[in-house]
Amino acid sequence: MKLLLTSAGIKNDSIKAALVNLLGKPIHESSALCIPTAMYGHPWVGPGTKVWDFISGNEPRTPMAELGWKSVGVLEVTALPSLPTDLWIPKVREADVLLVAGGDAGYLAHWMHASGMMDLLPDLHETIWVGLSAGSMVMAPRIGGDFVGWMDPARGADAPQNDTTLGLVDFAIFPHLDHPDLPDNRLVNAERWAAGMGIPCYVIDDETAIKVVDGKVDVVSEGTWKRFDP
Repeated sequence: MKLLLTSAGIKNDSIKAALVNLLGKPIHESSALCIPTAMYGHPWVGPGTKVWDFISGNEPRTPMAELGWKSVGVLEVTALPSLPTDLWIPKVREADVLLVAGGDAGYLAHWMHASGMMDLLPDLHETIWVGLSAGSMVMAPRIGGDFVGWMDPARGADAPQNDTTLGLVDFAIFPHLDHPDLPDNRLVNAERWAAGMGIPCYVIDDETAIKVVDGKVDVVSEGTWKRFDP
């Protein structure tokens, strides 16, 4: 699987060019599936109208579905455990791109495992995962306690905090650096977060993305970013 891990979607020409390069063809010849699942786990973005804004391409601050795709579908990961695999796996395999919304990375990671979707990812060699915020963070081994929100009810209220995510890359991501609506997302706080992670960390603003192909990491940016090593 090829990864384009963004803070806020396809925000500028450089990130868009990276996407087209990964596709190997124009966007208007490519098919996409939207995955809004992470949104449901975060009180700021779901459930409700913001989920519709994402999948209908009416969220210009974080462009994803509105890029002019040949086709756009919806893949709701929470529904997959109740469906036969031959109903949804072919749809995933046919898509050129998975557009993965932000929200709560822990909630998304839980359902990626519970649905069987995680087991499919290693076989999607040419598929592109385009993450937005938590949809990017979820690819890390862990997200850090600062980003833990949703708690699995099955673990119980007294269970230790769990920040484990999918671990498909060996680094973590702190998105939305210096975002005007997120006063805590400053470099001093990101540096403190990174110091406790124990793995390489990328701190990125909304004009930055991280491209990963065959384990090779490239930063694509028209903004500000910084890497912290343990």
